[in-house]
Amino acid sequence: MDRQERTLPALGTRHVDPHAYPSGVAYLDGQFLPMSEAKISVLDWGFLHSDATYDTVHVWDGRFFRLDLHIDRFFGGLERLRMTLPFGRERLEEILHDCVALSGHRSAYVEMLCTRGASPTFSRDPRDAVNRFMAFAVPFGSVADAEQLERGLHVAISGRVRIPPSSIDPAIKNYHWLDLVRGLYDAYDRGAETALLVDADGNVAEGPGFNVFAVQKGRLTTPASGVLPGITRRSVFDLCAEEDIEAVAADLPVAALRSADEVFITSTAGGIMPVTAVDGAPVADGEVGPVTRRLKDLYWTKHKDPAWSSPVRYG
Repeated sequence: MDRQERTLPALGTRHVDPHAYPSGVAYLDGQFLPMSEAKISVLDWGFLHSDATYDTVHVWDGRFFRLDLHIDRFFGGLERLRMTLPFGRERLEEILHDCVALSGHRSAYVEMLCTRGASPTFSRDPRDAVNRFMAFAVPFGSVADAEQLERGLHVAISGRVRIPPSSIDPAIKNYHWLDLVRGLYDAYDRGAETALLVDADGNVAEGPGFNVFAVQKGRLTTPASGVLPGITRRSVFDLCAEEDIEAVAADLPVAALRSADEVFITSTAGGIMPVTAVDGAPVADGEVGPVTRRLKDLYWTKHKDPAWSSPVRYG
């Protein structure tokens, strides 16, 4: 049917959200709610201007992974954006624990976020807005599905430039994703499964919600600037220090990524995930490499280590 011939709903017909809400629990305006009941105003600057910061930690087998680092980064973003919470770190931790405990999830994706909020007088001055905090816990999700985790992702390098750090401080985790979304469509149009964007100098930067590493002769390189300093990215450096593997943050030219022995991406949503094809060509022999497998196994082993994880306080 031609687009112009489609029957439009009658005026007054109630909009039905086509996306089913995941099972989970949210915290909003001082109370815990089912995810389907967690709403914000259309006048909230988080919605109107993408004026917000957030952080996401995951729970695996009933344990938060590196929760302290995620909370540190969240408070850092709040400070840089001149936002405030009506409570401190201890209460924030309680809310996150309670969201998971009330949801009952043993593996969860747990988000804390703060929007600029809205001004009671509809002022355009951000100083007049009342900041708004929210949190939620939903089932754990991954950038890569089970098949992709096993055989490796197929990635395309988009020519789109990631928002430069001179415009948006990449240390502030944010929802400015239009460059990333357009990069994703570039990748889909080329038959790939996800995308990597470049920085203003044409070097590899990052992808939608993940950092990237290239392995060459046993040495790891990840982009140094213009990227979010991911917690999983940091975990890779920590693992490499323990295992005496050389890892550096430096410029990563596109040609170096394409010629790497191994490539993997990192995210709280999935951990360490192999890449076996870049721009339609296999990475080395097209198989998941030994360094990637080794680090991936070590990463998940750390989820039981009290130095890296902490138990959820289920009720």
